Amino acid sequence: MKHFKKADDPALQGRVPPGQYLTEKWPVLHYGPVPTFNARTWDFRVFGEVEHEVRLGWEQFQALDRECAATFVADMHCVTSWSRLDQRWEGIPFSKLVEMAKPTAKAKFVISHGEYGFTANVPIEDAQRDSLIALRANGETLTQEHGYPCRLVIPHLYAWKGAKWCRGIEFRADDAPGFWERNGYHNHGDPWKEERYWGD
Repeated sequence: MKHFKKADDPALQGRVPPGQYLTEKWPVLHYGPVPTFNARTWDFRVFGEVEHEVRLGWEQFQALDRECAATFVADMHCVTSWSRLDQRWEGIPFSKLVEMAKPTAKAKFVISHGEYGFTANVPIEDAQRDSLIALRANGETLTQEHGYPCRLVIPHLYAWKGAKWCRGIEFRADDAPGFWERNGYHNHGDPWKEERYWGD
């Protein structure tokens, strides 16, 4: 079987956005080196326009995962034109972070912060729509190449809109285009509208 195939099966209509190809594999795509994880120094922050800033060490983060882990299955769409159907994610619901930090009325945008200063931006409405801080995919712990120990998943947008190697979530009153947005990618990233690049 070829790595990629066209989504021309009538049964798949409505599941595969325009311009996408299907893959059963999970391509590895990122910019820069894969970070090294150190459980002693790693932490996760929720900050910005919130009533209560949150900072969790690795043990606390794992405990939160055990307390409220959720699972959902969603199709995954990459801006580079591949789609992977029925990806199974498991981790901490974004809604749990909202509950803990309590964003203020000023919070209109969410910035996910990854390693090496990488960021990705979305309107708060997108972040609150079935999003997850994923620690596992398809029953397995995330690999380092796919974002271990965790990544933000916003399934209705292109995959780059959630940071791999996620270290924090910032709530902001104003928008702040992230790394890829500053380098030509679309500021929103809806695969059904083919919002790949600025001007699309």
